[in-house]
Amino acid sequence: MNKQYYRRGRNWFTAIGTMFCIMGGIVLIQQLLIWGIDFVEEFLFNAEFTNEKVSVVMLGFGIFMIVLGFKRHE
Repeated sequence: MNKQYYRRGRNWFTAIGTMFCIMGGIVLIQQLLIWGIDFVEEFLFNAEFTNEKVSVVMLGFGIFMIVLGFKRHE
């Protein structure tokens, strides 16, 4: 196989990143459907450690892993 050929994006970084984004998105959508926008927004911006904040962190980590997976292989 040619050394210049590299399957960009097909590695475990993008797989884990996609999994984290899907899991975080499911939880946020579920909370929005159950409680509504105002209630979820209140939980996002208060001082307590809540499920919504964990979901936002999971989305951020997932996006970071996807970007890391598309980094150029050298």
